[in-house]
Amino acid sequence: MPKSIIAPSICIILIFVTMVGCSPGSEQGVKGESNEIILATTTSTQDSGLLDFLLPKFHADNDFLVKTIAVGTGKALKMAEDGNADVLLVHAPPAELELMDKGFGTDRTLIMHNDFVIVGPADDPAGISGMASARDAFQRIFDSSSIFISRGDDSGTHKKELQFWQDLNIDPQSDSYLESGQGMAASLRIASEKLGYTLTDRATYLANQDLIDLEIHVEGDQGLLNVYHVISVNPETWPQVNYSGAQAFTAFLVSPDTQKMIAEFGIDQFGQPLFVPDAGKAESELGLDS
Repeated sequence: MPKSIIAPSICIILIFVTMVGCSPGSEQGVKGESNEIILATTTSTQDSGLLDFLLPKFHADNDFLVKTIAVGTGKALKMAEDGNADVLLVHAPPAELELMDKGFGTDRTLIMHNDFVIVGPADDPAGISGMASARDAFQRIFDSSSIFISRGDDSGTHKKELQFWQDLNIDPQSDSYLESGQGMAASLRIASEKLGYTLTDRATYLANQDLIDLEIHVEGDQGLLNVYHVISVNPETWPQVNYSGAQAFTAFLVSPDTQKMIAEFGIDQFGQPLFVPDAGKAESELGLDS
């Protein structure tokens, strides 16, 4: 056959293959068959080292590969609303329930908890060390015009902090109130540099304590409870999500072996666990509304 006939024929075939491979329907099909799971999670699970500890075990036992996006809980919830994540691991129960009510999430499951603590410089200029009430400690920090570093990023930690100011009917905005707009580890470093106070989850504080000059001043208040849930993004709202992958990840987190790993995480390095496993417990056992 003459080359002048062969060349155009090959071009037509290549163009057809390219069009089929790039069609929206083809991309959606690949997404549905993907073994990748997009996990949107709080920075605390990343900064504490927990995910680095757990995910190799998940990858060893499953065909799914987790792509982790560590952001503030508010941004993680927004990713679910926009269909840009498959599963969430977050720690802001009121906001999580709003997500569920809107129909963007499903299969919300209790996984673990730790606690928030108020940390600050050793000389404790606000005089809050040893106070039993976190609410009263926030009042004293404000009254003393002490520097306070806020995450300012709509994370679960930021939401918890704002809850205290709201309960006190205080607008904290002042020259001594600084918003980092960053994750917990970075915010701790800023608080250390500025000789200020901040609210942090215990796990991230312990994981970074060698890099900062801050001490725990207030802890143990029930209002400082920090609870984590895993939520699958609703496939009825966003059909393209990897729901089977989200289910597999949830099953992994609640499994006895993983719960045991969570219970032991941090003991070797810090002499105490950084999280308490809660799979199978009722919300009421932690003082939460279901």
